[in-house]
Amino acid sequence: FADLVLETWDLQCERNGREHRTAEMGCQQLVVRRGQPFTITLHFSGRAYEEGVDKLAFNVETGPCSIETSGTRFHFAVTDFPDESGWSAVVQQQDGGSLSVSLCSPPSACIGRYSLTLETSTGYQGTSCHIGDFVLLFNAWHPEDTVFLRDEDERCEYVLSQQGLIYQGACDYITSTPWNFGQFEDDILSICLKLLDTNPKFLRDQNRDCSRRNDPVYIGRVVSAMVNCNDEDLGVLAGRWDNHYEDGMSPMAWIGSVDILKRWKKFGCQPVKYGQCWVFAAVACTVMRCLGIPSRVVTNYNSAHDTNGNLVIDRYLSETGEEDRRSRDMIWNFHCWVESWMARPDLAPGYDGWQALDPTPQEKSEGVFCCGPAPVRAIKEGDLQLKYDIPFVFAEVNADVVYWVVKRDGSQKKSIHSSVVGKKISTKSVGKDSREDITHTYKYPEGSEKEREVFAKAEHEKSSVREEDEGLHLKIKLSEGANNGCDFDVFAVINNNTETERVCRLMLCARTASYNGTVGPQCGMKDLLNVTLAPRAEKSVPLRVLYEKYGESLTQDNFIKVVALLTEYQTGDVVVAIRDVYIQNPEIKIRILGEPMQKRKLVAEISLVNPLAAPLNNCMFVVEGTGLTDGQQIKELEEPVEPQAEAKIRLDFVPRQAGLHKLMVDFESDKLIGVKGYRNVIIAPQP
Repeated sequence: FADLVLETWDLQCERNGREHRTAEMGCQQLVVRRGQPFTITLHFSGRAYEEGVDKLAFNVETGPCSIETSGTRFHFAVTDFPDESGWSAVVQQQDGGSLSVSLCSPPSACIGRYSLTLETSTGYQGTSCHIGDFVLLFNAWHPEDTVFLRDEDERCEYVLSQQGLIYQGACDYITSTPWNFGQFEDDILSICLKLLDTNPKFLRDQNRDCSRRNDPVYIGRVVSAMVNCNDEDLGVLAGRWDNHYEDGMSPMAWIGSVDILKRWKKFGCQPVKYGQCWVFAAVACTVMRCLGIPSRVVTNYNSAHDTNGNLVIDRYLSETGEEDRRSRDMIWNFHCWVESWMARPDLAPGYDGWQALDPTPQEKSEGVFCCGPAPVRAIKEGDLQLKYDIPFVFAEVNADVVYWVVKRDGSQKKSIHSSVVGKKISTKSVGKDSREDITHTYKYPEGSEKEREVFAKAEHEKSSVREEDEGLHLKIKLSEGANNGCDFDVFAVINNNTETERVCRLMLCARTASYNGTVGPQCGMKDLLNVTLAPRAEKSVPLRVLYEKYGESLTQDNFIKVVALLTEYQTGDVVVAIRDVYIQNPEIKIRILGEPMQKRKLVAEISLVNPLAAPLNNCMFVVEGTGLTDGQQIKELEEPVEPQAEAKIRLDFVPRQAGLHKLMVDFESDKLIGVKGYRNVIIAPQP
C-alpha cells in the first residue's frame, strides 16, 4: 500500500460554531464546548483511507508545556465508538477521498487554546501534520460539565446574551444602566485567554496553572483577581473613587466591556483607568460568559464594607450630623459583584449553584485582592468557614450599623437606628428587562427564627431594633423625584408613639455624596432647637435643597445624603435617620427611523434636553450595540447646548445580526456626565 497522503482539511468552523453556540465568535477560528462532539473533514490524495490498513490518531495539546499527566496533552486513535472518559475520534462517513471524523473532549477537559495534530501510519511508515488550532470552552449544556445549567432560557441569558442591565441608584430609587458585555465580539475571546496567561499563577507555574483550567472555581478566582490591578499583576482595571478622573475615563462614562478589554490589550496590559464596582463586575461577567461559565451581575443596596470582620459597622456623627471620620468601615449605597453558576465538588454537598465573585479590590484573600467564589447558599446558612471569603460577603449583606453621636465634650451616645444593610439584592430578569429580586437567596426573612439560627451559627449578635410603636420614630421622605438642575424638598417625618408630650431638637442636613459613602460639602441645613410633639402626633419638617447649592459639588454619582438627628431633651436619646437621594439625569430619547432589517441601513435620532441653568460644553454621544453598530460610534457636538435646548444627533448604522438587540447611548459633557439610555430594536432577518 502506498502511504496515505493528507492533502487538505476543513475544521468546519461555521457548522461546528452553530452546533456549539459559538458562531457569533466568527468563522475564522474553531471554537467548541467541552464534552460535545465536533466534526472535521480530511481530504486524502492518491488513495482513500482504508480501515484496517491505515491507522489515524490525533494529538491535542494546550499550554506552553503540555504533558499527559497534567491533562494538557492527549494522544488518541480513531476508534469505532466514542470514549466517555477521555478524548475520542470516530469516523462518521467516507466519501471517496474525503473522510469526516467526529472528535470529542471529556466534559472535564481543561479549557483554552489547543493545537491539533493528525498522525497517519500505514504499516511501519508514519507522518504527522499540524491541522490547526481550536479553542475549548466550558459547556453549560452538558449534564456532566461542572457549569451545567438545566434551563435553556437561563443559558441564553447567562452565557449567550451579550447585553444586559446593571442596577444602580439608591435602595428606594433603583435605576438601571444598560451594559454591552460583548463577549462574542471580535478579539474578545483571545483577550480573555490572554488574561488567563497573564495571571501570576500562570507565570509562576505554567504547567500547574494550565492543568487547573478544567475547574470553574479556579478560573473564577483567577478572573476575580485579574480584573483589578491591585496586586501589580497587570490586571485590567484601576479603581478610583475620588471624583478625579481627568487622566483616564470616568467610571460613569463606560457603556460596555469591549472597549475596556481592547484598551487593556492595545496598551500592553496596562491597567485601564478607571473602574468602580459595577465596571469591575461587568468586565468579569464578560470574561466568564466568554469562557462559557453562566454569570450575572448583581447589586446589593446598603452594602457593608466591614474591614475588621466584627460584623458591626460603627459610624460616628457630630451633633450637627457631620460624619466624624474615624472608621474605615463603610456603608456603600450599592455594591455590585458577579454570580457564576457552578458545582462545588471541593465542598460538602449542598453548595452547588450560584457563587459570589467580587473583582472590586477591597480586602486580600490568600494574599491577593480577589473574592470568591463564595457559595450563595453558604452565605444564607452562615457557614463562614467554607471556601472562599464567605465572612466578607456575609458582612456585606448582614452587618449591623451602629451610629454613635459624638457630643462636644467628646462623649459618645449610641443612637437608635433601624437595620439597613443588604437590601433589595437585584439582577436582570431572564429574557426581559425587569429587575429580579434575589435577596431571599442570600438571607432568611428579617426577624425570622431561621435568621436568628444563622446569626447564632455565625456568632453574630444583631443589636435589637426598637419596635416602631415605642418612643419616637423618625423617617426621611421625598416629595417627588429629584431632577438634576432643579430644587427639591425632603421631609423629616417624626412620630411620637407615646402618651406624653415630647420636646426635641431636630437637625436636618444634606450633603453631596459618592456611592461608596464618602460625603462632600453641605448643601442644605436646618437646626430646630424646639420641636414639640403632642402625644401620638406626627410632624413633618421640610428642607428645601437648592440646585445653586448642590450643583457645584454634586459628584458624578449624583447622590445627596440627607441625615436627620432627633435628640430628646428629657432622656438624651438620639434617633438617627439617613436617606440617599438620587438626583435624576435627563432622559435620552432614541427614535429609530426606517425598517429594521439585517444588512439594511437604519437611522437613529438621539436627543436630550439640557435641564441646567448653564450651557453644556464639549458634548458628545457615544453609541454602541452588539450586532447593530460596528463597534463604538462617537458623535461630538460642535456648539454648546444652551439651557433648556436640545442636544441632538443622527446616526446611520447597518445591523449585522437579526434578533433583539439594545442600542445603548452614553452622553458626556462638562456638567452632565455618564447620562445613559437604551432602546430595544428587533432586527428582521434578511429575506
